[in-house]
Amino acid sequence: MTQTTQTDKVLELVQKEGVLRPRDLDPYGIPRIYLSRLHAAGKLQRIGRGLYVLPGTNASEHRSLAEACKRVPKGVICLLSALRFHELTTQSPFEVWLAIGEKAWRPRVEYPPLRIVRFSSAALDAGVEEHRIEGVIVPVFTPAKTVADCFKYRNKIGLDISIEALRECWRSRRCTMDDLWQYAKVCRVQNVMRPYLESLAT
Repeated sequence: MTQTTQTDKVLELVQKEGVLRPRDLDPYGIPRIYLSRLHAAGKLQRIGRGLYVLPGTNASEHRSLAEACKRVPKGVICLLSALRFHELTTQSPFEVWLAIGEKAWRPRVEYPPLRIVRFSSAALDAGVEEHRIEGVIVPVFTPAKTVADCFKYRNKIGLDISIEALRECWRSRRCTMDDLWQYAKVCRVQNVMRPYLESLAT
């Protein structure tokens, strides 16, 4: 592959992926130095250590979520970050809350700041939906699953935030009662959530 062809391939990849990491070039046999060269030439913009985008790419409100998922491909956006994404809270966390498996390797990431929470395999696989943010596929728990997660981890985020999220999720019709009960069972918080769900249903 000629130098011109490799340059074109890198630019094609970043256009497709949204955010490019050095390791993304490995399957194509392209030396990682191309990212630095293209950055120096003004053809790529570095938005974080080892993260590159096309110049002039407008940063969305949720860019940090895309960056986090690029860094930790098996993570799922959860709890306060998921609430914020779904507009179910007034909280604005400075960390990206990310769920990983109970036995998964704990990522060491300088940026963006991460708040890692370990989920069981059943809880990690349930209620995940994919969103595209700046070209990056970002897994985020659904509104109903996020609410159930909040009650499970209420000691981490606060019961008041969990209740606020539940009421807003219900008020904005982002979920059904069946959805909430389903994920309450997955998270094993039926008894905790029961009085709040019953108050919504009356």
